[in-house]
Amino acid sequence: MLPRFTLGVEEEFQMVDSNTGQLISHVHNVLNKGMPVFGELIKAEMLQSMVEIITPVCNNIQDLRQDLAERRRLLARILEEDNISLISAGTHPNAHWRDQARTLNARYEELEEEFQDVGRSILICGLHVHVGIDPHEIAVPLMNQLRTWIPHLLALSSNSPFWVNRYTGLKSYRAIVWRRFPRSGIPPTFSSMMEFDGYVADLMRNGCIDNAKKIWWDIRPHPFYPTVEFRICDMPATLDDTIAIAALCQALVCKLTWLHKHNMSVSVIPTHYIEENKWKAARYGLDAVIVDFPQNRCLSMRESLHELLDFIEDVVDELGIRREVLYLRTLLDDPTGTGADRQIAVYQETQSIQAVTNYLVQRTLQTSNSASTLATS
Repeated sequence: MLPRFTLGVEEEFQMVDSNTGQLISHVHNVLNKGMPVFGELIKAEMLQSMVEIITPVCNNIQDLRQDLAERRRLLARILEEDNISLISAGTHPNAHWRDQARTLNARYEELEEEFQDVGRSILICGLHVHVGIDPHEIAVPLMNQLRTWIPHLLALSSNSPFWVNRYTGLKSYRAIVWRRFPRSGIPPTFSSMMEFDGYVADLMRNGCIDNAKKIWWDIRPHPFYPTVEFRICDMPATLDDTIAIAALCQALVCKLTWLHKHNMSVSVIPTHYIEENKWKAARYGLDAVIVDFPQNRCLSMRESLHELLDFIEDVVDELGIRREVLYLRTLLDDPTGTGADRQIAVYQETQSIQAVTNYLVQRTLQTSNSASTLATS
């Protein structure tokens, strides 16, 4: 019998002045107000202008949607009292990292000491998706195969075309900022969970890291929970985007687990090949042309994603994610594209990065209101 493929999500938001859209160093205040509501499921990030909300373990996509909608509603209401709004995007269009205050926390003080400007400049927000697996030993063979679709998830979530008051020309500049960190990016392959555990033990024994959470790959076996954690995504533009991406991650883990149980698998592609497609995804998003290396052919990212949705089709109804898969197919055929495409469209129409910031404030507010309606219906 297949495991339940439980879900958990971490969402990172930017906090901005509701009138100007400029970042506000507010995390300590929001934690004080939010802890009685969220408990341990609200956290600070490296910079005080960001806040993270976390779901508990959810049994299915419907529970995840309901939980996230309610958490977004509660967070927005807490911030509204201080005239602060959320922005759901991978980067802020016109803020500069040098103007941001570091969170007053021993862990972040340690990270700043180690990474210096690499750490101080981490003015980026992402989405992390956890999918439950059983047994945990299959995390490594799953990760080896799932690496293939890191570029696809990045393209779907791409939502960071601006950086430090500039249009970068990329759909996900967050992916470029994040790659400066050690132990980030596409993971290497491992022959077994034992080999991976040995790698972690070597790093810890020799003082490279003090715990396995400092391995920040685009996808990893979670060091403490029986999950595979997808870490590649920009913070998507809308709740529907987030839920659909989580559903896709769940379906991929489910499908590959089924193959594993039947002594089958998909090709494990070398890291340097995946890097080629990841760069195309960061640069062009859904408009990328990528390479299917096992079949030695080029195709558009949209075509490849449609093929991916075909690949998971036989687990869609079992998981109850038909709605989310239809949403993804519609998104792929929608010329307005992802959050990055919509930000760029506003900029091209107005030639104003401030207009993009204003758009993000209103867009996130609209999705928060939609979340409120869903949570109370």
